[in-house]
Amino acid sequence: MEAKHATGPMSRQGSDSQGWKFSDLIADPQIRERWDRVRKYFYLRESTYDMTRRCNIRCEGCYYYEGEKQHTPEIADPDRWRALMLAEKARGITFVVLAGAEPSLVPELLSVCHEQMPLGAIATNGLEWIPRQVGYKIHISVWGNDATSQKFRGAREMLPRQIENYRNDPRAVFVYTFTAGNIDEAEEVTRVLAVAGCKITFNVFSAPVGYDGKLRHTPQSLARTRGTMLALLQQYPQTVLFSHYNAMAHTHPLGLHDLFGCAYPRRNPSADPGLGRSFRQYRTDLTWDREAACCVPDTDCPDCRHYASGSAVVTSRLFRHACRPDVFESWLDYVDTYLAVWVSGYEKGNNLCQRLVPPPGHDLL
Repeated sequence: MEAKHATGPMSRQGSDSQGWKFSDLIADPQIRERWDRVRKYFYLRESTYDMTRRCNIRCEGCYYYEGEKQHTPEIADPDRWRALMLAEKARGITFVVLAGAEPSLVPELLSVCHEQMPLGAIATNGLEWIPRQVGYKIHISVWGNDATSQKFRGAREMLPRQIENYRNDPRAVFVYTFTAGNIDEAEEVTRVLAVAGCKITFNVFSAPVGYDGKLRHTPQSLARTRGTMLALLQQYPQTVLFSHYNAMAHTHPLGLHDLFGCAYPRRNPSADPGLGRSFRQYRTDLTWDREAACCVPDTDCPDCRHYASGSAVVTSRLFRHACRPDVFESWLDYVDTYLAVWVSGYEKGNNLCQRLVPPPGHDLL
């Protein structure tokens, strides 16, 4: 939580402000309790790591198999990874996101990372079980029902296999990625996961550079996605980890960069403290390129609505949201959701704001 860059409370004025001081915004005991709870995690500083070039499926629109990173050599030496984690700790990194192609194919390396850096998350397709001693949150990607998974991911019965591996596993969060074509399948998937006692959160497909296929969203599909997200949040409150502001931020016609200004190095050249200076995206050869470093490299930036990107881009804008009570409450809901999805042991609270609030400086669309 690089905002996660937040510092102390202060009064803020702005286009949405009515002269609210920060002390006014947290005067309500419920708001103060939530603020005190989330700010304990402002120490989190993340970087991401591609663990392997290999994958056991191949998905249309896959981000890993775009750009140069897919061609880098793969270093599988546990001692090299251990040394990297120690170096990362030394420069202040406290949270790791392990991805790649498919990180579950290198469980020994996952264990090495967890031994040195105990806070983090793994992005996986969920077809292989990750040993329990790797105590990271595990994000299991779901792109629709089984027919859609077979069509776009080339794998049969993905959801039953994923549930079999991770049912009753407190590490697991199923991440449903809304594309332009799978909106109507989200209720079916959520219902199945609810029956199995699993947790789900939502992502929005964001096109890789140059991709113009059937998965890409339109303004109409984004509006339908928002409505479906909110309906599922209301229908399955014990299963869905989400908030109204998550839905607003990730389905707005404008992408995250245009709404909030991207904090990752690829779009943020600042050398000031924060993501622009601390974040690195390591490739499988343990190198990184500042010019390409972002949460999901090779994404078409104007189309970026990734849940992973929002975890830093939105949360890092505390002061922008500290302008009036409903905006601040919406931001707290977003941060609370982020922590529940990404941090082991953090339990999501009830959402404070039960209506759609536009991002500061933008319209409600």
